[in-house]
Amino acid sequence: MDAAAHDAVAMRRALLVARRGEGCVEPNPMVGAVVADAAGRLVAEGWHERFGGPHAEVVALERAGVAARGGTLYVTLEPCCHHGKTPPCTEAIRSAGISRVVVAAGDPFPAVNGGGISALRAGGINVETGLLETEALRLTAPFRRLIGTGRPWVTAKWAMSLDGRIATATGESQWISGPESRALVHRLRGRVDAIAVGIGTALADDPLLTARPSGARTALRIVFDSHARLPPAGKLAASARETPVLVVVGPNAPAARRRVLEELGCELWTDNAPQRSEGLQGLLAELGRRRLTNLLVEGGPTLLGSFFDARLVDEAWIFLAPIIIGGAAAPAAVGGRGIPSLQDLHRLAIEEISTLGPDLLVRGLVETRS
Repeated sequence: MDAAAHDAVAMRRALLVARRGEGCVEPNPMVGAVVADAAGRLVAEGWHERFGGPHAEVVALERAGVAARGGTLYVTLEPCCHHGKTPPCTEAIRSAGISRVVVAAGDPFPAVNGGGISALRAGGINVETGLLETEALRLTAPFRRLIGTGRPWVTAKWAMSLDGRIATATGESQWISGPESRALVHRLRGRVDAIAVGIGTALADDPLLTARPSGARTALRIVFDSHARLPPAGKLAASARETPVLVVVGPNAPAARRRVLEELGCELWTDNAPQRSEGLQGLLAELGRRRLTNLLVEGGPTLLGSFFDARLVDEAWIFLAPIIIGGAAAPAAVGGRGIPSLQDLHRLAIEEISTLGPDLLVRGLVETRS
């Protein structure tokens, strides 16, 4: 194996182990690191395991011990050079005696942003950048969205029939997808920071919106409910003291209904924006201020349509069940205004197509053209 191929193998391993931190490290990024000794043998690996805990480089170097001296460190993200919750990784790298560092992608965090690479080079360490950069950028996309725009990464999710319906004309929707698909959704819920539905979904399905079994994170449950109609006896309001609920209300929501929800433990956030898109952007900015990194939008069609109309969806998970529902009155997955022309379409850059029991999962990045 030549040197370039060896480097690629090591970096792919670093990218793989980085994913073990998913759901545990946010709002920090997932990061993986691999150490090769002076002879090129891979001797240790590490990943950022939890927010506030040691960074991937430090973990890998500690596991490598003296074998790191004169060796190479492969890391998926530029090492930090500042004192945060942990000391600078650049100091740990120099102290370990590493002679070469291969970095997949830079860190956009203002306190780093090129400074880590500069610090290593100033310390006489050979630094190479850009190996498997595309994969590393995808790995850290939610973190980069939060740092770059101040809002969380938005994932839209829905289950539908082959003819694009999410319920029958009478409103029956449980269950379109099979148990395998629903189990995956619960795992997805267990690693995101917030889950959003519209009041129509809350009234029709009375969902709990928790991960079962629980995951690494406990998501904030968000209901878009302009008139504060969320039922006090429903699962969401009734469990608000155990698992947080944020109700997005309009300025004209009745005071009595607001008061009842607040007494049950719901947090109310008032959307005063004149346009729905501005209200969504305002809420996302608020979630960003709270350092929430991943928002899962579960529906229904009105809310999904609003997010697509506002061009705020980053990723989509579509569960396609092998059934036909039919009926002009049966709701489609995505409502809203839609696009006026195919020149303005939303295209899915597909990253995965897989089977889950009888269903198909189609997952990818949303690319909006205008």
